[in-house]
Amino acid sequence: STMFLVGLSGGIASGKSTVVAVLRELGCAVIDADVIARQVVQPHSKAHQQILQHFGTEILLENGEINREALGNIIFSQPEKRRLLNSITHPEILKEMLKQVLKYFVLGYRYVILDIPLLFETRGLTRFMKYTVLVYCDPPTQLARLMRRSGLGAAEAEARISSQLPLDEKRKWATHVIDNSGDRESTRRQVLRLHARLEDSLDFLWARLAVGTAIAGLGGLVFLLLRHFIS
Repeated sequence: STMFLVGLSGGIASGKSTVVAVLRELGCAVIDADVIARQVVQPHSKAHQQILQHFGTEILLENGEINREALGNIIFSQPEKRRLLNSITHPEILKEMLKQVLKYFVLGYRYVILDIPLLFETRGLTRFMKYTVLVYCDPPTQLARLMRRSGLGAAEAEARISSQLPLDEKRKWATHVIDNSGDRESTRRQVLRLHARLEDSLDFLWARLAVGTAIAGLGGLVFLLLRHFIS
């Protein structure tokens, strides 16, 4: 069988979760980088211990888990702290993602979707994707949805949106765009068309995965991914 990777991303309040829900309904294999990011920093994990060493115990909740909001406030205003956190968590996230990719490869899936919020910002993983999909919505709709969802004022919502790469910029790099500016049914139809196109494609097996696994084993492939991502 053949298998390839599809990178999925969007922006705050662009509706990526809606698209993911449809893909899961269709039985697609979806790997959620955000879920993995939370898993790898659970208490007693390697990343958890390193984060405490560098950021202190004041970022902990009562149950010992990391307070994501408190940590987010630190790295939002201090780029060097954000880079430090990424250097701790990204290798662990990548290793877990690779394990899941291998699982779906063995199970014979046609393609695997990697749901990565900052796919286009980091650009490190796009080289491994056969296709990249952006969940887009127009700026006024994005602002209105964020204000309605989060209860934020216009200035606060605009600040959060502007902290990310604009969707119109990401759109230039995506091989496929799901326009979520309209209603859910319109978005669903676009996802169904994309799924059909991916299922019918004649792309070859993801060469880096197959060759890396056959020649170097899991350890060698992990090293390759980490080197490319971190560089």
